[in-house]
Amino acid sequence: MKKTLLALLLFCFFASDAQQLKPGFDQFEYLQLLRAYARWGDSAFYNQIPESRIYKKQGRKYRSEDTGFQNSWEMYETPSQTVISIRGSTKEAISWMANFYAAMIPAVGTMKLSDSLSVDYHFADHPEAAVHVGWAVAACYLLPDIVQKVKDRYSKKRKDFIIFGHSQGAGIAYFVTAQLRYYQRSGVLPKDIQFKTYCSAAPKPGNLYFAYDYEESTQVGWSVSVVNSADWVPEVPVSVQTLKDFNTTNPFKLAPQMIEQAPFPNNIVMGYLHKQLTKHNRKALRKYQLFLGTIASKMVASKLAKGFEAPKKFYESTNYVRCGNFVILKPDEEYFAKFPDNDSTLFVHHGILSYTYLTERLKTN
Repeated sequence: MKKTLLALLLFCFFASDAQQLKPGFDQFEYLQLLRAYARWGDSAFYNQIPESRIYKKQGRKYRSEDTGFQNSWEMYETPSQTVISIRGSTKEAISWMANFYAAMIPAVGTMKLSDSLSVDYHFADHPEAAVHVGWAVAACYLLPDIVQKVKDRYSKKRKDFIIFGHSQGAGIAYFVTAQLRYYQRSGVLPKDIQFKTYCSAAPKPGNLYFAYDYEESTQVGWSVSVVNSADWVPEVPVSVQTLKDFNTTNPFKLAPQMIEQAPFPNNIVMGYLHKQLTKHNRKALRKYQLFLGTIASKMVASKLAKGFEAPKKFYESTNYVRCGNFVILKPDEEYFAKFPDNDSTLFVHHGILSYTYLTERLKTN
């Protein structure tokens, strides 16, 4: 009798695990991904976080070598699903260069990564879509290996893939997801592969046009962004919006004409106010591109592989916005008693432990 009951329980577990991926936030699924991701660190890092019940370290199928900004990824498998888990920032300075390399580049182009490797990227269809250059470079370093492994797993009848990243890894996961979906549209990858993405504690990856394209291609529920509302990382990079960041049809481009046609002295006052309200943003944009684009490019080029060529032309914007279908983890008094605000621990609300704590207590109904 006991053996029969045990067999039945095992059958139920594997039968439920073998179900096809479903869109939308799955609390258990996300929690298991968080727990597996914690194992990137040492035992001191994850000692308060239980091991994943389904993505176990000893069952890991693959871990890539470090590349680019010391990025890497690993692969887990269940009977029906393959997980692509992308590592975020490390303690090394070059890893943080990817974060501060924060000018925008067009969402379509070619990245020359070394003397022997160039990657054509297509992260969005909209002609005005633009993305964070540092995380775009990091994604391009990882993509050839990821694509090869996806094709290999597909040849073994594997069709359901989960893409996961936390923090910088989530910023990269946006671009990996966008590129894999483009490869499906262009015939590089089969159309019957199903990708589902969890971007955990993600920073802002690009401008509004990138966000529109990404959200449209992953709706409804095929990409979930999970945010602790006390976490500062989803608030970066710093955004600077100018009048050029609006759609073609907008009232702001008519302002100079309206000011010119206004009667004296209203036209003088309105012209002065318009200049004061717009010139500082344009100046901030130029400095943003200089320090976090041109100067950062030289520093990055000196650290990456021989032959790396930094993008020479930056997009005329730094209007970063958040991206995805959001699930908000909202702290309460009990949370802040356990994770108090503290200027000496700037990542207290950003770590896997705080996200795990809030996820375990999340009410989904």
